[in-house]
Amino acid sequence: MLDIAICDDDPTQLALLATYTNEWVQNSNNPAFVHQFLHPDELLRSCEKRRYHIYLLDIVMPMIHGIEVGKTIREHDQQAVIIYATSEPSFALQSFATNPINYLLKPIDKGRLHATLSLAASKLDPSDEHVLTVKTHAGIQVIRPSEILFCEYSKHTVIYTLTDGRTVRSKVIQGTFSRYIERTLHDKRFIRPHVSYVLNMDYVESFTKTRFTLRSEHNVPIVIKQYCTVRDIYMNYLSSKGKT
Repeated sequence: MLDIAICDDDPTQLALLATYTNEWVQNSNNPAFVHQFLHPDELLRSCEKRRYHIYLLDIVMPMIHGIEVGKTIREHDQQAVIIYATSEPSFALQSFATNPINYLLKPIDKGRLHATLSLAASKLDPSDEHVLTVKTHAGIQVIRPSEILFCEYSKHTVIYTLTDGRTVRSKVIQGTFSRYIERTLHDKRFIRPHVSYVLNMDYVESFTKTRFTLRSEHNVPIVIKQYCTVRDIYMNYLSSKGKT
């Protein structure tokens, strides 16, 4: 299920964009919820607790420029698709700083919007629909599984190392690490090669009998006694992805 966020400070334009987007949802094979925001602050507050798959943003809005909204989204989410819909063509070049999929000029052409939404949906990974909510001392952090390189259990906290170089440390967790990461391990991309580590097999560069080497030269240990089991799980995963 896709979550689509639309933000436009003009109620008439917001309603029109929502109508067009809901028509696309009804006519496509992409079930989705459409969320509407009249002010960029409302959207950014919502983003502190949840992630959206697709963002459809106006550019000229009060208080916060639409491109700045896009930059803030990109600080925490490299996977989401951003689409700009605006009456100002002069911001097109600036918008590329947030890697949008398209820049639509108002009045919005419904056919072009529908084509852009279809392209956006085709770029999203259906297996990555759920998100993890991590309680930290700074508040709730929302993480997509595809953003995780690996996570480590240390001093009763869990440290997530992400693909963009950030780390997110949880508060002290209640219960065991095994229970805490149970949901993550339900995702076929993840494996637990060591009692204190879980890694995303999509980012493995190489492995030996003692460790996995991941992107950016991060290393995750393998328990020697578990090597054969871990190796077989990883090789089967590669086979399922057509990489062997």
